[in-house]
Amino acid sequence: MATTEAGAKLAGGMSLKDADPEIYQLIKHEEVRQREGLELIASENFTSRAVMEAVGSVLTNKYSEGLPGKRYYGGNEVIDKLEVLCQKRALAAFRLDPEEWGVNVQPYSGSTANFAVFTAMLEPNDRVMGLHLPDGGHLSHGFYRNVKTGGHKAVNISARYFNSLPYRVDSETGYIDYDGLEKNAKLFRPKMIVVGGSAYPRDWDYERIRKLCDLIGAKMHVDMAHYSGLVAGQVVKNPFEYADVVSTTTHKSLRSTRAALIFYKQQYAAQVNSAVFPGSQGGPHNHAIAGVAVQLREVNTPEFKEYAEQVVKNCKRLAEKLKGYGYKMVTGGTDTHLILWDLRPLKLSGSRYSTICDHIAITLNKNTVHGDKSAFSPGGVRIGTPALTSRGFKEADFDKVAEFLKDACDLGLKIQDAMDPAQRKLVDFKNKMVEFDDEITALRERVMKFSKGFFFPGRFME
Repeated sequence: MATTEAGAKLAGGMSLKDADPEIYQLIKHEEVRQREGLELIASENFTSRAVMEAVGSVLTNKYSEGLPGKRYYGGNEVIDKLEVLCQKRALAAFRLDPEEWGVNVQPYSGSTANFAVFTAMLEPNDRVMGLHLPDGGHLSHGFYRNVKTGGHKAVNISARYFNSLPYRVDSETGYIDYDGLEKNAKLFRPKMIVVGGSAYPRDWDYERIRKLCDLIGAKMHVDMAHYSGLVAGQVVKNPFEYADVVSTTTHKSLRSTRAALIFYKQQYAAQVNSAVFPGSQGGPHNHAIAGVAVQLREVNTPEFKEYAEQVVKNCKRLAEKLKGYGYKMVTGGTDTHLILWDLRPLKLSGSRYSTICDHIAITLNKNTVHGDKSAFSPGGVRIGTPALTSRGFKEADFDKVAEFLKDACDLGLKIQDAMDPAQRKLVDFKNKMVEFDDEITALRERVMKFSKGFFFPGRFME
């Protein structure tokens, strides 16, 4: 047997650092960026070293198309045990009775999971209703955009294969317009109503939507991708009391690796499982399933419940602090892990503000606010607390975060005021920023000094 250095190279025995120094350095640079900055993107989190080790394991080598005990490939004895264990942990994390609920742990991502739900519960061209994207919904719930020639164009595959009518938030309050949803659903008669969004800061009235679904004969699909960690931590309402199907990603508030889960009432087991495979994807990513299983073990602990509670406490505190500075929060606050900051009263676009934040080591994202005409010119930003809470941030720490956000806003307005009124493009704003480089650098250094003082989870490669 070859044991020479050449043999080790052929067998893949080299470390990443030795095999590909360029990629290794890029990963290390990204690690530094995450550690030294303030991560406020609501859909991001920091997973653990244990999860990373599972994802970077030999499990990535194995094909296992099919379900446990019913595989198309041999050699899946261990994989079967792994997937069954992940299923059990998923049900336990959300306190579900396996006689009533099942779960498919194979979806690659939230969007593929949602498409599998659509294909499982609907026929092509069936009608569906989900929250309007500019009002805080998600592309995968069915979205059309207006086109200059008139009419509309399907943006996501869900809108191409199914007929979608969005429901909206109230134009004054920013809360879901449940009366409008009910009125339109009675006319549109959808086969399924999708509950959940990616930029809605309040909890949901599941009971009312369940009654509406029963009235019109529709299925109820809850996409809890953003707030599933809060559901597991019992700090928001429980959608499982009302839904037929529940989907979620696993890397947001659950803080595992990037994957997804579909929970289903047992009477829908066959159609959901077949919609995942062979319906919409191939062999599962076993390394990802292992990473999800590792984190689900932690989710089912008192410590994770404390984490979920702290996420919401931090978010409420941040919202109140920003309101105290005179800023406008959509709906006036939050029940969850995210806030939506309406920048329109300041005449500062979400694009410009997020650009300033990028330059001072704060990561958040521009976001539409109800009433916006285009996602390319959003009137606000979305801010979330899961990631920094994973680093040990408490309420007082978010007071400091709010201060940095205010300083960034003041600086953005200062740069904007110095621009020629005729210069309206984002590139013009970026060009003007060069003149304020000293102030930007000084604020960035303050942010980085603050951030580096906190724990950073999951450092895997030395």
